Amino acid sequence: MIWLWQMICLKPAIFPNIQVSLAVVSYTDMKILIFCVVVLAVANALDNGLGRTPPMGWLSWERFRCNTDCLNDPDNCISEKLYMQMADRMEQDGYLAAGYQYVNIDDCWMAMERGSDGRLVADPKRFPRGIKFLADYVHNKGLKLGIYEDFGTHTCGGYPGSKFYMELDAQTFADWGIDSLKLDGCYSGIEDMKDGYPIMEFYLNKTGRPMLYSCSWPAYVVFSGTIPNYKSIANSCNIWRNYADIQDSWDSVKGIIDFYGNDNGSFSSYAGPGHFNDPDMIIVGDFGLSYEQQKSQMALWAVMAAPLMMSNDLRQIDPQSKALLLNKNVLKINQDPMGIQGKRILKEAKVKEHFLPDKYNAID
Repeated sequence: MIWLWQMICLKPAIFPNIQVSLAVVSYTDMKILIFCVVVLAVANALDNGLGRTPPMGWLSWERFRCNTDCLNDPDNCISEKLYMQMADRMEQDGYLAAGYQYVNIDDCWMAMERGSDGRLVADPKRFPRGIKFLADYVHNKGLKLGIYEDFGTHTCGGYPGSKFYMELDAQTFADWGIDSLKLDGCYSGIEDMKDGYPIMEFYLNKTGRPMLYSCSWPAYVVFSGTIPNYKSIANSCNIWRNYADIQDSWDSVKGIIDFYGNDNGSFSSYAGPGHFNDPDMIIVGDFGLSYEQQKSQMALWAVMAAPLMMSNDLRQIDPQSKALLLNKNVLKINQDPMGIQGKRILKEAKVKEHFLPDKYNAID
């Protein structure tokens, strides 16, 4: 199996602001995909100074889900212990040095009821020292802490949502020292999202604490059968999900690749510094992908200028998978400061391999 990349930047004299990037990816069990993009400027996005390149970090959801059984599974349940251990591994095993910054909590971290003052409360058994303690722990390692909430009345896991509490929740997150918010869209109406997600943006900015803003808004619009208003989304969100959750399988990864290749609504054109499409988590190091398929995901997420949010167990990751996650050439492509998202320009069914000169290899 040959993995070959080519990044070509052309700036014709007549169009000095145009960049053309080409990447060729080859694999044996799937179609050849060639991504290319020609980009000018796009509208300004959320002006919080964050996400100037695709954010990198770790997110619990795909690997650890909503496991709250700390009695029978204390090492893998959603708890302060889990996030502290992942922060330890990121600091000590080279991930932080490679650019992975965020340790992101997903759903099921909360108590089932808000406190008497209306504020969100972390589950007292699983997070006995609270989220502020965890944020301080993560910050002391040079990392950032992300958290999860939902635009609706409840989270997807049934915990308290932010509807009617957005200002209070934004301030609570700021008071805790949170650095990133993922806002899901369960238990809410799609018609409310075009106004509600920008309102949360407003309240986040109002706190004075910069917080990377990840929106699930466009995914719910896509599920409804319509094309999102990506210009509006890019003006309010740093990153945004626009397709189904990734699962630990090659079929899931291929489905995401096809969705991004089809590029309905030309959402690729709205990617750039401060605002990126998010095809979902990196599952390198989990159970469902072969080594060659793990290469596929890393390669394509890199050229698509995707956020690189690992969802795996960094405490017991195999050396080959770790090497892929830390591959300097791939990360350099992903972190190109121009923030250009690659587009599929050719989908060919029967060709199995494509060769380029060795000097263009990014993964060997």
